[in-house]
Amino acid sequence: MDGNDEKKDRDEVFTKVLRAGKRTYFFDVRSTKADDYYLTVTESRKQNNEQGGTFFKKHKIYLYKEDLKEFKHILEEITEYIFENKGEEIISEIPPDFESNQKSGEGTTDKKEQEKTQSFTDVDFDDL
Repeated sequence: MDGNDEKKDRDEVFTKVLRAGKRTYFFDVRSTKADDYYLTVTESRKQNNEQGGTFFKKHKIYLYKEDLKEFKHILEEITEYIFENKGEEIISEIPPDFESNQKSGEGTTDKKEQEKTQSFTDVDFDDL
């Protein structure tokens, strides 16, 4: 076994896969050089390129052990909120006024959230 195989064996500790329609989620427990654990969550979506071939577009987040309890707590709270307010049934139809709301900026976030996002993205790097 070469060095890369040893590193791969050390890194990959435990994996669960969730196939969800066009998306696949990978929940991977990995180990650090110090032999501690952290979690990576990867969303993988199959995409088609202009030449007719396919590729997988991936997005990954890293969750470290010190953040897992709070992350779990917030995920549970958000999940409860969604199910209590919208139920577990999938809503697949786009509301008739969706497109007009998107153009006017309504319906996506409230005004305070838009202002926060706007001020957050208005960074002048000369100030740094």
